[in-house]
Amino acid sequence: MLRISTLLLLIALTGAAQATESGWALLREGGHVVLIRSAMAPGTGEPHNFEIDKCRTQRNLSDRGRQQARKIGALIAARAAPVELVLTSRYCRTRETARLAFGDSEDFTPLDPPSEDEDERAVQIDAILQKIRDYSGSGNLILVTHLETIKVLTGEPAREGEAVIVRPDEEKLHILGRIIFN
Repeated sequence: MLRISTLLLLIALTGAAQATESGWALLREGGHVVLIRSAMAPGTGEPHNFEIDKCRTQRNLSDRGRQQARKIGALIAARAAPVELVLTSRYCRTRETARLAFGDSEDFTPLDPPSEDEDERAVQIDAILQKIRDYSGSGNLILVTHLETIKVLTGEPAREGEAVIVRPDEEKLHILGRIIFN
């Protein structure tokens, strides 16, 4: 029984390594769009006293999350084509992930977690998809966002700090590759 579970673990790790290597190959080409889920932040959901302009009222990166964000930036700088633009949601954990990884970033409100109102959510998702469709740079476009946003855009979850390389399809995004930063 131990041999079977060891074998399954090795297969899973090999699959993750292959997925990561194919992701790096894409990023070396440049011109890709990358969704990055914010680095590690303890807890789930926002505190009851949440205010978008006050970081102390939000879930923030842990020390391990800050290390992970720095690692993301260092590895992308070393292994990928240049980053052309970094956009983030307005939440402090996404801004800090972007700042520690890439330095400069711009807020892009549609990257906030999806609205519960269906009409607002549709406008939000359309704005993200339009931004991605309009991108034509030679470097990579980085969008630092949230699990919920990535799930709505791709139909798939992402780990904290994971990079998901995408291209637009008709209604959502097609995943081309992933890079796991643990």
